[in-house]
Amino acid sequence: MKKIGLTGGIGSGKSTIGSIFKILGIPVYNSDDRAKVIISSDVSTRDSITKLLGVQAYTSDGLINKKYVADIVFQNKPILLKLNAIIHPLVKKDFDDWCGNKSSKYIIKEAAILFESNANVGLDKVIFVSASEPERIKRVRDRDGFTEQQIRARMNNQWPDQMKIKRSDFIIYNNADDMVLSQVLKIHKSLLIDER
Repeated sequence: MKKIGLTGGIGSGKSTIGSIFKILGIPVYNSDDRAKVIISSDVSTRDSITKLLGVQAYTSDGLINKKYVADIVFQNKPILLKLNAIIHPLVKKDFDDWCGNKSSKYIIKEAAILFESNANVGLDKVIFVSASEPERIKRVRDRDGFTEQQIRARMNNQWPDQMKIKRSDFIIYNNADDMVLSQVLKIHKSLLIDER
């Protein structure tokens, strides 16, 4: 079974692309979603994050306080790195466990910071989803209600697209006028017949 990475900057539409692969019957592991589950349910992880960021890192119902955490980590790179050092090994183990019961020709590992976190190590190929910066900002503003400044703070903690493109095997262009379905189907066909 081949392991394929799926990545792209914030607002690029990688989750939408992941949904298309799911419709095609391909299992998709969403690293961000799984990380949220892990940091809310694992007691020792909660303790480590609380120690790093304070008790406000969690809401009264035990969920991660996303806005509070984001306001801290996207303005403070050393703290972001420490938080990632807590979360990424747990997500890697969770992904490995998840792969254990899959039997399709390939699976997808979706991760926003696939390269930045070295989560691409051990993957067979990587798909990068590209969209223009104005398009990405508009999508995130519409989806999450963030200001442009908040969006750019997140963008500044991700590698530039050109660095990711150089390390990727497939590129999907996902601007307003791009037809993504045909691009996904072409990659899907290639992955099904590529036995490497």
